[in-house]
Amino acid sequence: MKAEVDSNKNVRFKNAIKQAIIMRGLPGGGKSYWVEQFIASQPLDRRLNIKRMGYFSTDALFIQQGKYHFDARKLPEYHQINLSLFIAALAREEPIVICDNTNVCHWEYIAYKTAAEALGYRVKVIIVGDPKSPEHQLLCSQRNQHNVSHSQIVKMANNFEID
Repeated sequence: MKAEVDSNKNVRFKNAIKQAIIMRGLPGGGKSYWVEQFIASQPLDRRLNIKRMGYFSTDALFIQQGKYHFDARKLPEYHQINLSLFIAALAREEPIVICDNTNVCHWEYIAYKTAAEALGYRVKVIIVGDPKSPEHQLLCSQRNQHNVSHSQIVKMANNFEID
């Protein structure tokens, strides 16, 4: 697949199938790891382009001076910003656009999916792990990087909507 660089130094892939990936799973479930592995599997120019122009996570908006500072009051605002950035990437026709959020309920990712489909993207929704499994929930509570308690993870798991 041939790549070209536009005047803003954005890489464009000719004849690329536009793909939107929507991640779903519990905190600590492996979503970001899955994305890292997926990006690493891409050719170098595409890897760099995805990281710069096509990878969106609400968690990233909570990082200040290299440290994660969660503020529940900012969550609705940051989710809206993340969605806006995702849609802007779709409008620029980035070849691969990724939403890396928990997306526990369908309503949490339907706007991402609808926008991607409306703009001609093939949409892949990926659930990482088994949110309904008590063993998986325990593992998530042990390895999540945002200090989400086991009880909160269980609550999220109970609300998790399987497609």
